[in-house]
Amino acid sequence: MNAFRRLQSIPTPFCHDNIDTDAIIPAAYLKTVSREGLGEGLFANLRYRDDKTPDPQCVFNEPRFESSRILISGDNFGCGSSREHAAWALVDRGYICVIAESFADIFASNAFKNGILTIALPKDQVTRLAAEGEAGRSLVVDLQEMTVGLEDGTVFTFDLDDFRRTCLLNGLDEVGLTIKHHAKAISAFEERQKLEQPWLYRQ
Repeated sequence: MNAFRRLQSIPTPFCHDNIDTDAIIPAAYLKTVSREGLGEGLFANLRYRDDKTPDPQCVFNEPRFESSRILISGDNFGCGSSREHAAWALVDRGYICVIAESFADIFASNAFKNGILTIALPKDQVTRLAAEGEAGRSLVVDLQEMTVGLEDGTVFTFDLDDFRRTCLLNGLDEVGLTIKHHAKAISAFEERQKLEQPWLYRQ
């Protein structure tokens, strides 16, 4: 997992409430266990018309947001089923920060475990940030300072629990965190196991 410290990007404005995980990644794309390629299915029911061609009216198909790494949405983002593919699809598309009024708990947990910073802000601030995206202006998200900065100098602050903040700043998922704190014990166990159960290590 890559460390998240400071991100500058034009945000994609998508201020709709109650966006569920089926909207984020439709069920038809859940047949794979690979994280790669899922960006193609991100918001597929919105991005593609019935004939499977991209809908030019959809914000996710606008060229100006092609390189966007910040998604702005509304209240209760990520509700519905607890599919981790939703987080995988966002990352595969390039989004590593989602700013919304609130998030479904399971989605927020899945996002964090996949290196996505979720920022909850009041409605008026979310609306202001979405307007920045519409105007083609970039935001600066600073996790160290826990701020979102606008080009005119306006700064919004956000909260994040210390554990998630530390993990994101250091690029540590649960496996990485375990190795960081227990590497010696794991190595000692493996060496002992090689002596006691050598057949497990034969190739």
